[in-house]
Amino acid sequence: MRSLSFRRWHRPAALAAGIAVLLGLQIGCATLDERQRAWIFQPGDRVWYGGAAAAKGMDDAWIDYRSHVAESRDQAVRLHGLWLPQDDPKAPVLLYLHGARFDVRTSATRMRRMHELGFSVLAIDYRGFGRSSAGLPSQELAAEDAHAAWDWLAQKRPHARRFIFGHSLGGAIAVQLAAEVPDEAGLIVEGGFTSIPDVVSTFRWGWLPVASFITQRFDAASRIADVGSPVLVVHGSDDTLIQPALGRALFERAREPKRFLLVEGASHHSTNDLGQPQYRAAVAELFGVGASADPPPAKPASPG
Repeated sequence: MRSLSFRRWHRPAALAAGIAVLLGLQIGCATLDERQRAWIFQPGDRVWYGGAAAAKGMDDAWIDYRSHVAESRDQAVRLHGLWLPQDDPKAPVLLYLHGARFDVRTSATRMRRMHELGFSVLAIDYRGFGRSSAGLPSQELAAEDAHAAWDWLAQKRPHARRFIFGHSLGGAIAVQLAAEVPDEAGLIVEGGFTSIPDVVSTFRWGWLPVASFITQRFDAASRIADVGSPVLVVHGSDDTLIQPALGRALFERAREPKRFLLVEGASHHSTNDLGQPQYRAAVAELFGVGASADPPPAKPASPG
């Protein structure tokens, strides 16, 4: 019952900004955008059961910088993260970008699984989540937070290869970051999608013409071909939040080298757990990470 209740609450009705439009456009554009941001991110300090226990023993990471985004220009920003390093300072590093609603502690179990595969792992809360600076997140603000965390990792582990991981909504943020930085060694997207309008189109009311009203589009499909490193896309076959076809469509737009993993029987929230053996083989083969890893494939040259 708990699982069903969770699905109903967390279902991408968080993306249902289109419904507000159809109920009557009596709200201004700025307010509509704010409501979309609130529905999509659902920011706060909630933690899914088991997350707080899994986070125990991890180090707190604090990332301070000044924003350059117009709505928060020159404001001081402080991000909170969890840091789970390997003993070897040259071990590959993974920046973990979480999805909607729950704060970074909920990602602690996934962090530990990725750590078992050989990564040092940093996961962060965007503004508005957990102990990070207050505020209403947006695609632009979350992207800036991800860049700040990427820079922090470069200073923390200057001699390590750095990878980007995004789950669910975090997958779109991860794609944008990987497309914009020149030094990522690889990208992993789990439970991801092509764009918010595409996700909305899979809902029961998805035939309604709401796409043009969506301001927070998270158009990962248009960005993933700009990623110049190996790409691993992972999806659960029984994912009812983000349909596997959207993960597959995102994968199809990525450049080689790339790999798609469909974890049979896995939901949106159990893919990382049930798919651990497949993850182990994939990160060894594609990224050269792990005890049985082959050398990683060469990073393809950027177009032009």
